[in-house]
Amino acid sequence: MSKKRVYILRHGETDQNRLGIVQGRGIDSWLNETGLWQADSFYNHYKSIEFDRIYCSSQLRSFQTIQKFENHNRIILKDERIDEINWGEHEGKAGDAELMLKYDRIIQSWSGGNYHDRAHGGESAYDLVNRLKGFVSDLEEADFETALICTHGRTLRAMICLIKNIPLSHMEKIRHQNTGLYHAVYHKNNWQVILENDCSHLIQNPVF
Repeated sequence: MSKKRVYILRHGETDQNRLGIVQGRGIDSWLNETGLWQADSFYNHYKSIEFDRIYCSSQLRSFQTIQKFENHNRIILKDERIDEINWGEHEGKAGDAELMLKYDRIIQSWSGGNYHDRAHGGESAYDLVNRLKGFVSDLEEADFETALICTHGRTLRAMICLIKNIPLSHMEKIRHQNTGLYHAVYHKNNWQVILENDCSHLIQNPVF
């Protein structure tokens, strides 16, 4: 089996990111000016790579981030399984004191191994990883050499835990910035992550 190279990217910045407003699966926001610049910088840095599979979530901010990679030979495949987690009652709201207490309690619960905890009306870490397992399994079986995946912060954290084969309780240790890149290799039924949260494409093209 030949090596599969997989580039996993978090979407670019949105106004909600900048303002500290929770997005989640139910908020279909779009990139702001900085996010569009981040997307352009990523494209210019990686456009020479021949991606033969390109995936994004069903959410606009994910598609916009890698839209320039799409052409007549490379179609972006939208997959709901890599949508952001549903944050329930938190979505569309800034982090006021009461909501932050609830959020922190959920994060601490997940870090303690209770993956079934969730925001009211939202998904649990268990729900998220269950839909991701199917996506990762299909990725392992798919016929490609180099793939690009654009997803979301919490989803990226859970996906990296999956391919590293580490517990979801480690999610908070997985760093992610807007357009932060993880580069992984799948070979002989094993994953190896060789680059984590890389933003060198932004450093080489400073916005200010």
